[in-house]
Amino acid sequence: MCRCDFDLPAQERRLAELREAAQAPDLWDDQNRAQRVMKDVSRLEQLVSTWQVLETGTSDIQEFVALAEGEEDSSELAGDLEAELATLEEQFAALELQLTLGGEYDDRNAMVSIHAGAGGTEAQDWAEMLLRMYLRWSDSHGFKSEILAISNGEEAGIKSVEIRITGENTYGLLRSERGVHRLVRISPFDSSHSRHTSFALVEVMPEASEGDINVEINAEDLRIDTYRASGNGGQNVQKNDTAVRITHLPTGIVVTCQNERSQNRNRESAMLVLESRLLEREIERVEAERAELKGVHVDAGWGNQIRSYVLQPYRMVKDLRTNSETSDTGAVLDGAIDDFITAYLRSQVGVGDEAVAS
Repeated sequence: MCRCDFDLPAQERRLAELREAAQAPDLWDDQNRAQRVMKDVSRLEQLVSTWQVLETGTSDIQEFVALAEGEEDSSELAGDLEAELATLEEQFAALELQLTLGGEYDDRNAMVSIHAGAGGTEAQDWAEMLLRMYLRWSDSHGFKSEILAISNGEEAGIKSVEIRITGENTYGLLRSERGVHRLVRISPFDSSHSRHTSFALVEVMPEASEGDINVEINAEDLRIDTYRASGNGGQNVQKNDTAVRITHLPTGIVVTCQNERSQNRNRESAMLVLESRLLEREIERVEAERAELKGVHVDAGWGNQIRSYVLQPYRMVKDLRTNSETSDTGAVLDGAIDDFITAYLRSQVGVGDEAVAS
């Protein structure tokens, strides 16, 4: 079993406090605070309920063991014990993942950006492969994905893309994907069939909500340009200036959205991406301050390679942070990345193999 630190009595007291706060007559005077309280109540109710079920299950197993020790023929009880233990292990595994998703923003929707690295068509094709992987992952979980902006490559693939993925804990799950993804394969674009290495950068941000950004966005800090979109969206998109580019002058952040037929919708989407980027910048600032206090070196950018996908001369996907790997590259590129996500989340809270009692 994993040695997870979860003080059930303390969490039960915390839940009681939150339920009391949820009953306050003035709670909904501040809608943002009210929504946070209700989310915390729901999340903690689920955690406490699961822990209570686990405690009951553990007690039942102990009773089974005591009964089995007193029986001459305990084979039937042993079968029941195995079934109870298997159920308990499944419940524990599910709870273990829940415990890794307790971050302040983990329950938010995810804003995902993919950028092709150097290498022209090769890298742009790799960026499109990653886009397909994340869209398929989203579909397999019943999440909703929406492409907000996309810049196509000259010959194939994409230069960059902005995606919004909505669903429970999508940011908490996908934050494990931040970093550089490396592909090794025989190039389909090279007549000499030589092996190529391509890189793409994946950025994952929590969707911003009103009231949680410490950087105030003033109208005078924005430069908003409109232009004719060149991507998908129908004739109306391409005949009118529906695409929107917003530049945040104090930070230099530039976001574009062009996938909607309405300029207003593209403006709304662009503002959502901008707010999320500012929120992510604030999160990174806080994390860097904490790391500096702890004496931890934080390395960001293209050097932060997290995963390698090798299609030639052998087939393997390996996460360089957790050493998780698989030879089923086809399944991974079809969206089967949950094992990598779970391994990373477990490693972040010390719930890896080294924390499992022998």
